Amino acid sequence: MTTGPAPVLHPDLTQAQRDCLDALPLAGHHVVSGPPGSGKSLLAAHRTVHLALTGRPTLLLSRSNLLRQLLDDTLQGLTVPGARAVAATVHSWVQRHFGRDARSTDDGWFDWPALINRAADTFGHDDPATPHLVVDEGQDLPPGFYQLARLLGTTVTVFADECQRLTETHSTLTEITTALGRAARHVEIAGNHRNTREIFALAEHFRTGGPLPEPPGRTGILPVVRHYAGPREIVEDIVTLAARRPGHRIGVIVASARTGTDLMRRLERAGLAQEPQLYSSTAVSGRYRYRDLDLTRPGVVLVHRASAKGLDFDAVFVPDAESDAEGDPTAAALRMTYYVMITRAREEVVLGWQGGRPPGHLEQLGGLVTRA
Repeated sequence: MTTGPAPVLHPDLTQAQRDCLDALPLAGHHVVSGPPGSGKSLLAAHRTVHLALTGRPTLLLSRSNLLRQLLDDTLQGLTVPGARAVAATVHSWVQRHFGRDARSTDDGWFDWPALINRAADTFGHDDPATPHLVVDEGQDLPPGFYQLARLLGTTVTVFADECQRLTETHSTLTEITTALGRAARHVEIAGNHRNTREIFALAEHFRTGGPLPEPPGRTGILPVVRHYAGPREIVEDIVTLAARRPGHRIGVIVASARTGTDLMRRLERAGLAQEPQLYSSTAVSGRYRYRDLDLTRPGVVLVHRASAKGLDFDAVFVPDAESDAEGDPTAAALRMTYYVMITRAREEVVLGWQGGRPPGHLEQLGGLVTRA
């Protein structure tokens, strides 16, 4: 197998992104970290194709099924003949590999020590079916997964940002690198190619730690904090935004499935030019429950906060900020949630709330927003 730097197959990347790929030899384990908008998911797809060209099967893994769909679409656009590259969720990959032995535990994952012991029995065998593994949004996976991946993958490349953790079972960059072994290399990617300076500044208000990211060069309009009397006004605002920006993708990120379903019903009656889409990770049937979305077309997409990681939209609309009013407005988990949601937006952000007074976490935003 070739062990030098991966070839630059796709010249549409920025120079910083190309440099990042060039810094990743095809052999060994690697951790790539970077802020929102730096292109980690795109680079993960490129890395997957590069590794697939070695002749081994290559898997691009994610925790979220919705992100898996987006990554699969990206891979389809990058596919090189003969390169066996597939996007999958971590759960589906583990269950396919171990079958019935991969029983779920109380935290929704697996008995990692038991699976690691099984994998260790075959570790070191030169099986051409052993895949390269590439992981996107790797901070949302537990350390036990990385210990297992090290045994089951020829190489493991992880793209992560520990400032964007939204799960209880997560890993820091140090934990990921440690689990992959002392030889694992850490590479950083800088830049923000998604947000405007105004969106970036608002997101920075909520960031919980880490070095200050490089501000984007593009400017735009200030994010908006808006009070609503009820769901009818929320839907009217979404419809107005969709009519004003017919070619845009509008992400409506909700705190509960009930809110998402209610807004979906109302939006379907509103006569939007593009049919709205609703994602539910637990969907099995029913008119208002969907698992397979077209994330490339314009229009309104409703997603739960837990499924927003790795996605991007032209406009982000958070309609129910009052759901966080009872908690500590300075809590790290709350700040990280808003950091992730806000940084999904390319052009516009609307933070909406209902009730008698604004939630505490929206009161101290000063000149970072306009209020309506």
